[in-house]
Amino acid sequence: MGRPFGVPVYVSPSWFLVAALITWVFGDQLDRILPGLGPVRYLVSLFFAVAFYASVLVHELAHTIAALRFRLPVRRIQLQFFGGVSEIEKESETPGREFVLAFVGPLLSLALAGIFYLGMDAVDPASVPGVLLAGLMVSNLLVAAFNLLPGLPLDGGRMLRALVWGITGRPMAGTVAAAWVGRALAVTVLIGLPLITRTGVLGNPPRDIGGMDTVMDALLAAILAAIIWTGAGNSLRMARLREHLPELRARTLTRRAIPVQSTTPLSEALRRADEAGARALVVVDGLGDPTAIVRETAIASVPAHRRPWVAVSTLAQDLTDGMKVSAELTGEALLDCLRTTPASEYLVIEDTGAIYGVLSALDVEKAFVKAMARPHS
Repeated sequence: MGRPFGVPVYVSPSWFLVAALITWVFGDQLDRILPGLGPVRYLVSLFFAVAFYASVLVHELAHTIAALRFRLPVRRIQLQFFGGVSEIEKESETPGREFVLAFVGPLLSLALAGIFYLGMDAVDPASVPGVLLAGLMVSNLLVAAFNLLPGLPLDGGRMLRALVWGITGRPMAGTVAAAWVGRALAVTVLIGLPLITRTGVLGNPPRDIGGMDTVMDALLAAILAAIIWTGAGNSLRMARLREHLPELRARTLTRRAIPVQSTTPLSEALRRADEAGARALVVVDGLGDPTAIVRETAIASVPAHRRPWVAVSTLAQDLTDGMKVSAELTGEALLDCLRTTPASEYLVIEDTGAIYGVLSALDVEKAFVKAMARPHS
């Protein structure tokens, strides 16, 4: 939909379902408040749905601007079924920055609610602008209040995580605490939201247990609870991943390789590799500079009786700059490098430019899965 501050904004197909639902529900409310509108009320309701999600976009832009200010890359902003999400690719370096990054979203939603409240003084409360401003004020207050709940994946959960991180000095401790609070919130929403609606605690008329409204409330509560529970679990998994990321080292995952000329028969190249205890082949030119990597899958596809007649150059993939990886890369920097240039194998080089070996993307994936399988410390 656009690229504010260089960050692409996408609208999920589920947004259109929510927009239709808001148009329907708010249209019925308008019919009671402003009965003279007639069918036009649904156009007004559609405008409200778009304006509400524009407010959500502003909420997410607050997170994005803060992330960019802290030099954290943002992949995209996505508006979806229940609000939006800013996909920030890296974690904050300090708990203070994490707290600010989480707090600015609800803060801006509260500011928008205040602006809409002030705007109500300039219009007739019984007019279309008055009803729209009141609806946007209330909806932004609800967005801010909901996001301030202290459980992941909500902004309040990230603030709680930052506080525990600051107290303990361990990001993982903050994540575990905020994630379990998030799961408790999910259970509370699942049970509490239908009860609140039925009993009229918030001043609304109590509803019958068998009514359609009660069924809709229960469905809404179940969806919200599932989103919160799943988000909390994903936060735990991502935290465990980041805790183990430093264990991914290019140097330790690299396979030893031997250099071969492009005209070398595959059988001869494999014999030399076996003698040297190597598991990979790098094609070099007459000056010894690497030009290509012989693909492991291509080697496996050549029958043994054909290997003396096949030159390694026919099985090699030409090297690009992105396929040359420093032997000193570790953790997230290593994954970022591989993600930038997807390939099956990479040439690992020393700082001097000398060939260290070949890194297989499959080996990185196996190490990745193994690290995730271990319990966190």
